[in-house]
Amino acid sequence: MSAASPSTNEFSKYLSTGAGVYGLILVSGLIATASSAQASSLRVLVFVAVTLGVFWLAHVYSEAVGDHGRAGADGTPTRLRDAIRESVRRTWGMLLAAVLPAGALLLGVFGVLEDWTANWLALWVCVGVLAVLGYRSYYKRGAALHVRLFGALATASFGLIIIAAKAIVTH
Repeated sequence: MSAASPSTNEFSKYLSTGAGVYGLILVSGLIATASSAQASSLRVLVFVAVTLGVFWLAHVYSEAVGDHGRAGADGTPTRLRDAIRESVRRTWGMLLAAVLPAGALLLGVFGVLEDWTANWLALWVCVGVLAVLGYRSYYKRGAALHVRLFGALATASFGLIIIAAKAIVTH
């Protein structure tokens, strides 16, 4: 088995952050919301992309405003440009969170799957990725198997709650 490519390592690094987990939970909610109106996979994808982009920009902006002017390690105030750069770096995982669910939605866009199936698949992809991230987080800390499995379930439960809410509201 070959080592992961640098781009795969970067993707995983950013997705494994708090912003990445938050992004997956947000994407789950957006997919559930848009697909509840029986929207096509294309409409769901556009809704997710636009809304996630707005949320990401709001996070970048709010973090940059909070950090701008704050004393850095050397005691000098943080410049706005540096605050924005650091905020983008810290929140990049939120945008990357949409990549794998978007792949599932694209299967509907291109007619490989029915829209209904692609929309549900995208939701379950979010849950699966959340579970993997929860498991990996505890694995990296050397936790016992039962703790890793609990971490996977706890992290995935955010997506599962969204799916349950969607099922209750739409059925």
